[in-house]
Amino acid sequence: MAEDTYDYIVTGAGSAGCVMAARLSENGRHRVLLLEAGPPDTNPWIHIPLGFARTYVNPKINWMFETVPQPQMAGRQLYLPRGKTLGGSSSINGMVYIRGNHGDYDEWRQRGCVGWDFDSVLPFFKKAENQTRGPDEFHGTGGPLHVSDQPSKFELAEAALEACVQAGIPRNPDFNGAQQDGCGYYQTTTSNRRRWSTAKAYLNPAKSRQNLTVQTGAHATKVIIENGRATGVEFQTAEGRKVAKCRGEVVVSGGAFGSPQLLQLSGLGPAEHLQDMGVPVIADMPAVGANLHDHFNTNLNWRVNKAITLNDLERSWPRKIAAAAQYALFRSGPMASNGVHAGAFTKSDPRLERPDLQINIFEWSTLRRGKDGVIPHPFPGFTLMPVHLRPEGRGTVRLKSPDPLAPPAVLFDYLRTEYDSRAILAAIRLCREIAAQPALKSYIVNEVTPGFGVMSDEDLMQFVRETGVSNQHPTSSCAMGTGTNSVVDPRLRVHGIGGLRVVDASVMPVVVGGNTNAPTIMIAEKASAMMMEDAG
Repeated sequence: MAEDTYDYIVTGAGSAGCVMAARLSENGRHRVLLLEAGPPDTNPWIHIPLGFARTYVNPKINWMFETVPQPQMAGRQLYLPRGKTLGGSSSINGMVYIRGNHGDYDEWRQRGCVGWDFDSVLPFFKKAENQTRGPDEFHGTGGPLHVSDQPSKFELAEAALEACVQAGIPRNPDFNGAQQDGCGYYQTTTSNRRRWSTAKAYLNPAKSRQNLTVQTGAHATKVIIENGRATGVEFQTAEGRKVAKCRGEVVVSGGAFGSPQLLQLSGLGPAEHLQDMGVPVIADMPAVGANLHDHFNTNLNWRVNKAITLNDLERSWPRKIAAAAQYALFRSGPMASNGVHAGAFTKSDPRLERPDLQINIFEWSTLRRGKDGVIPHPFPGFTLMPVHLRPEGRGTVRLKSPDPLAPPAVLFDYLRTEYDSRAILAAIRLCREIAAQPALKSYIVNEVTPGFGVMSDEDLMQFVRETGVSNQHPTSSCAMGTGTNSVVDPRLRVHGIGGLRVVDASVMPVVVGGNTNAPTIMIAEKASAMMMEDAG
């Protein structure tokens, strides 16, 4: 067992871990080790915007987790893709750049997380950002993370946005600006029509530093805790088990599934569960792996009368060849965009203070999407995806086995409350209202799913339970706070354990109302600044 000593060890080179490694090694004074279980980010599909449909089910760069059977979801096991490569899920996601609502962060502060209100986190969003539109009150330039507009306009997206306006949802040119409500085009984490993951943005410029060591194929299996302090990390490699010692701090950045799993393997978690798994208990911490929640969605699909969708690209080899040539030669065409062009934020009830619904507009439709891939319909189609942003149900992440290489046991608690069901029903009815507007109606042949025969609340809820899925925005399983229902304090230090922090989406006290990648990067920017401040 080889040992080496570092000032900081970061476990997980994902959306947060790459930021942490780059920022902690920036001044050259600290020796930093970044451990990543997956391989380097060399798969070519990672870097092509439309390639995320391929990385969605690639086991070489995707953990391809599944939930345990979900009681409220017809007993189904839901597919949970997670990045297993440098950049983590920022290397396989849909690249949509959304920060959430200003009020989300003010709510964090109200929950006891001092320093996490919107005015406090905005500087870190701006610090990270290189906004192609230029700087303003809400946006920054010169940061590592490139944020770009869609490469062009799209016929069906334009029609859908006009239909949103006709349905009473106003245009919003910037979901990350003064307000979130409205409809418009999404911006993406891309640069020159290539994916701009945190590996590209943060890690690549830092890799040549003498004080930063990046080790891929290194699966963290345990944080070593001695006398109440983290002193190192055990990790598995192709050559066997190794240990890295730490004289400063260990930063756990394994995401909403990986971080609670690693803490539990290290003896921090619900004592009874750890004992059942044969893991020696260092601290009884019931909140580790609790409070898990995620946005929830289902799909409404329509067949259209023009061959202008990505279904048509997928079904035609001549079109595929032409699209590949167009992208290779000119960085243009369908492969230059992420396929998730536009959307809307609105409310299931006008009395709400913040939007609780997001409607994603896709220029494709699918027979199914899951562990066997994304299978498009054999005809032109588009999708309106209603997403519930503020679920009340709370789930868990637990050990499935004491084997550190085994996947975790993930249980969500979707549709637990009347509000959760009422909100998704309102979203479905809104999608149908949008599709019925003149701007879209002329394109539509018929509604494919759920179909016009599915109309009652009871039938729609049955459809939701049989087809609804995770929106791949899991958070809060190592929640930030000050009480026993939290894992880390507002400086992201694990309660009661010295030299140990968690930095990723798992620390959100409650999920933000929007895509979670940009907030995760912000969390890491703020965390690294706090750590440098603490280090003097």
